[in-house]
Amino acid sequence: MKPLAVNAEMSFPQLDFYDRVRVITELGFRVGLWGIDHLDIGKLASTNAVVSMCDGFGSGNLIEREASQALVASVEELIPRVLDLGRPIMNIHGAKLSSDGPAIHAVNAPGPDGIRNARDTLRRLADLGERHNINFTVENLNQLDHPGVPLNRALDLLPVIQDVGSPRVLLNLDLYHAQKDGGNLAALLAACFGSVGEIQVADVPLRNVPGADGEINYHYLAGEMARLGYTCSVGLEAWAPGDSRSDLERFKAIFHHFHGAMGAGK
Repeated sequence: MKPLAVNAEMSFPQLDFYDRVRVITELGFRVGLWGIDHLDIGKLASTNAVVSMCDGFGSGNLIEREASQALVASVEELIPRVLDLGRPIMNIHGAKLSSDGPAIHAVNAPGPDGIRNARDTLRRLADLGERHNINFTVENLNQLDHPGVPLNRALDLLPVIQDVGSPRVLLNLDLYHAQKDGGNLAALLAACFGSVGEIQVADVPLRNVPGADGEINYHYLAGEMARLGYTCSVGLEAWAPGDSRSDLERFKAIFHHFHGAMGAGK
C-alpha cells in the first residue's frame, strides 16, 4: 500500500516551497504537486520526497481536435521532467485552467465527435505511458469552481476511460469536486471501482482538511473505500493553513487503511 500523499501547494503556506516538501516528507507522506515547469528538480530531489502526482499538461483540451493535439504535445514536453521526478502520475483534466479557476478556453458540452476525440486523445496518452512507463489520470472538476471544463463529472469521464481500456489512463476521482457536482459519493465510489488511479480528498464547502467542520462524512467514505477494496493512491488536496501538522495527522487517522510504509511503490 502506498503512503498517503499531501499537496505541497496547499499545506504549510508559511514555509518556503522546498521546506514544505521536506516537512511533508519527514511526516511520512508522499508529495503532490501542481505545475512543475518552475521547479528546481535537483533541489526537490534533495528533500528525499516521493512525488505522487503532478499537473501533467500545459495547454489544450480533450474535446477539440487542434486543442487535443496541443494537449498531447504539452504532455510530451513535460515527460523528461516527470522522469526526473521519479515517474509520478501525470494528472490532466478536460481543459487547461486559468489561474483563477475557469477553463482558459471554455468548451461546450461535447457531442459524439468530441467524445470520440477525447477517447482517441487518451489512447495516445496510453501509448506514451507504455513507451515511458508513466501513468496518467483524468480528474473530474466541478463547474462552480471551474466553469468551461468539458467532461467535468466523474460519471461522464468513466465510460470514456473504460473505452480506452488501458491501466495507463485511469480516473482521478476527486471527492471534493464530486460533492459539489451532485454528491452521492458512496455510490460513486462503487461505480468507479476498478477504473481509479487516485482518489483526492477535501471537505466542502471550504476545501479544508477532512474531519473538521465540513459536510462530507469522510470516516464513512474511508470505510467504504476499504470495503470495496480500493488500493490506489489517496491524496490530500485541501487547504491546511498555518502549522498543518494536526490537520495532516487527522487526515492520516481517517485514511489509515491507505497509509502503507514509505517506499512501497510510487
